[in-house]
Amino acid sequence: MLKKFIQRPVLSTVISIILLLLGILSLFALPVTLFPDIAPPSVQVTATYPGANGEVVARSVATPLEEAINGVENMTYMTSNSSNDGTMTLTVFFKQEQIRISRQ
Repeated sequence: MLKKFIQRPVLSTVISIILLLLGILSLFALPVTLFPDIAPPSVQVTATYPGANGEVVARSVATPLEEAINGVENMTYMTSNSSNDGTMTLTVFFKQEQIRISRQ
C-alpha cells in the first residue's frame, strides 16, 4: 500500500490537499456547541507555616494573601484551604478568553 504513494507522488499530494480542504471546511461547519469545554485558567499558591494549626494559618497567612490577590484583573473567583499540618492552598481562577473565528 505504501509503495503506491512512493511511486505516485502526485496521487499522495492530491489526497493530502483533499484532506486539508475537508478539514478546513469542517472547521467552519462545526457548531461552537460541539467544541470541548476547556477548564478555566488557574493559579495555585501554596504556603507553609510550620507548627501552626489550621486556624492560625487561615488568620495569619490565608487572609492577607486573599486580600492581596482579590481584585486581580480577569479573576472570577478563588478558593482556599488551610490544614492542621501548617499548609495552605489558595487557587485563583481567571476568565476564559473568547477566541472568535470570523467568517468572511
